[in-house]
Amino acid sequence: MSFARDASRAVRSTLILWVITAIIYPFVMIAFGQILFPFQANGSLIKNPQGNVIGSALIGQPFTTDRYFNSRPSTTSYSTADAKKDEAGVLKTGVSGASNLAPSNPALLERIKGKNDPDPSKRIEGDFNRLQTAGVKPTADLVYTSGSSLDPHITPEAARAQIGRVAKVRGLQPNQLETLIAQNIDHRFLGIFGEPGVNVLKLNLALDALKSAI
Repeated sequence: MSFARDASRAVRSTLILWVITAIIYPFVMIAFGQILFPFQANGSLIKNPQGNVIGSALIGQPFTTDRYFNSRPSTTSYSTADAKKDEAGVLKTGVSGASNLAPSNPALLERIKGKNDPDPSKRIEGDFNRLQTAGVKPTADLVYTSGSSLDPHITPEAARAQIGRVAKVRGLQPNQLETLIAQNIDHRFLGIFGEPGVNVLKLNLALDALKSAI
């Protein structure tokens, strides 16, 4: 009789804990997030003026044209590669992650410094030279990838380094872009955690709005 009673208590306790931890707690957290933090709970999605979702504040996107502030390099092309046409193998190990290449790795040096070859078709300009050619002072985050390869931010210094190029292409005054960058800096959390950064997608969205207002 004692065994049956103990077994019954164990089963009831298990069911009660299951209901609390697997049903009640998750739904309470979902409701808590939707009520108090709906933007973050739903993926921190960013919309354009037309109300269309164009990205997330948490996931970077590739911007490479001179009309926009460029993102930092990505080992996975910001996970935009087609899995069926992934010749470079960027998605072979997943959709995020660092290259894990040592500073002396030839592939890393080739991407950054470029490659001189007698055959013009085999020459590689390299990110460092490409930035200098575009009139952009290379900063670390414009040359090196992030640990996740999906970093949506660049440093304020990296954004300011691109002012001349963007201003020239768009016909804007450099001080307009200086102000725009200052308005879009994400400062340290609580003033002490992390480093200041500029969300590239938000900055470029504000840049398009600035252009349309002139």
